[in-house]
Amino acid sequence: MPDYDVAVIGSGFAGSAATLSFLETTERAGRVGSVALIEAGKKGVWPGASRWTTPFLRLKHDNTLSRDRVGRVGQEDRPVPSDLDYWRRLEDEVPDTVGFMQDHGVKLVHRDEENAALDFEGQHYAYPVGGGKEILDNYLIRIAKYRTADVFYGREAIELTLDGEGRVNGIVVREPDGQQRAITADTVVLACGGFEGNPEMLTRHLGQDAADLPIISPGVKYNRGSGIRMATEIGAGTAGQFDMVHAELVDARARKVHAVIWGQNYGIVVNESCDRFHDEGEDYLFASTELIAYDTWRHQNQKSYFITDKTVMERFEGSWVYETTDKPPERSDTIAGLAEKLGLDPTKLEATVSEFNAACGPGDWDPVEMDGKKTSGITPPKSNWANPIVEAPFSGFPMTAHLKFTFGGLKVDADGRVLDTNEAPIPGLYAAGEITGHFYHKHPPATSVLRSNTFGRIVGAKIAESLPETAAAPG
Repeated sequence: MPDYDVAVIGSGFAGSAATLSFLETTERAGRVGSVALIEAGKKGVWPGASRWTTPFLRLKHDNTLSRDRVGRVGQEDRPVPSDLDYWRRLEDEVPDTVGFMQDHGVKLVHRDEENAALDFEGQHYAYPVGGGKEILDNYLIRIAKYRTADVFYGREAIELTLDGEGRVNGIVVREPDGQQRAITADTVVLACGGFEGNPEMLTRHLGQDAADLPIISPGVKYNRGSGIRMATEIGAGTAGQFDMVHAELVDARARKVHAVIWGQNYGIVVNESCDRFHDEGEDYLFASTELIAYDTWRHQNQKSYFITDKTVMERFEGSWVYETTDKPPERSDTIAGLAEKLGLDPTKLEATVSEFNAACGPGDWDPVEMDGKKTSGITPPKSNWANPIVEAPFSGFPMTAHLKFTFGGLKVDADGRVLDTNEAPIPGLYAAGEITGHFYHKHPPATSVLRSNTFGRIVGAKIAESLPETAAAPG
């Protein structure tokens, strides 16, 4: 008899949701299910990204997923399309996921965004009170009430074990004292994130200097790609773009975690030579930040500077767009003075701003819509929101790119079963969260928390429903 019915690797959104969903589904069926929740991080620390995030949720007023997301997936993910079945399943399941979160004490705030152009239906989104930490704390409090659930901290999963027919039947972990221990289980769920904290994998997939890319949350260092490695060692297939990441632009002066600067759409971004290098208006706010962040790391020596004026800063005063950082923007009544405060060449920055202003075309500036107000005659162009930077005081932020999560991961079906290289399910193996690969070229904004909670919940319930009538006792 195995030690547990299920071993879940990783205690973030996906792993905790899978654990709790499994326990509650078996309980409702009048059965007893046992689970080991295994976490590489030490107890009391915040491993992974889940607890650190202040998540935006791509929800409408009725707690359904914005339908425009699924419609855009196939168009954006060129030339390799995402798994549309996965995204349609997410769309169908999100209302139940929100209910699951709320049933476990998570409170959501709904908001209409009146200032910035978001790629969300109706300019509407939601966020949980207390952020990601509140979600996980509520889950773990409830998991702790089950005597058949054991949570192991400081154990790193190092190997999947198989029976004679190739079914996954457990996991080998390294204990805090360095010794190895085999934990047997009928089913294993991998929910231990991508490879953000693994310099070797980053270098192998992203290339030179990838190991120098800072992580946005300290807990991400525990995302070492072990789940991807273990699964591929037994023949799992992969999906997603391994040489692409989701990065965000962080205030280079900030001391707080996650001091992200958004809204580069509403000004210009220059490199340390004072040259513009990206079309700041090519997409909506979140997508633009991601693309400019990647460009900053890959091509601009990890240094970029956002420049704007009074018109923009007054509109967004008191907003999350520029006030996530713990530092006020650098300000000056002249572009040359702003350049000096940012450590840039005053003459060069003045020339870049003047060239941009002269290239701004006619039309009304509308920060909430793709306004078509563009530049002409300069490279790179600005496709929307090309408003001249003319009204003092001028403001600027020095920025650097921080890694949030990797795109490449395991190939799974819409039930979270890990597929092999011939796309057949590997018996006894599931995966959920950011360890699964779905993204190419762009990350769909405000979906990560929803998909991790959704597919964690789905996986936990699916495993519970497949349990035999007599469930295993806890180890």
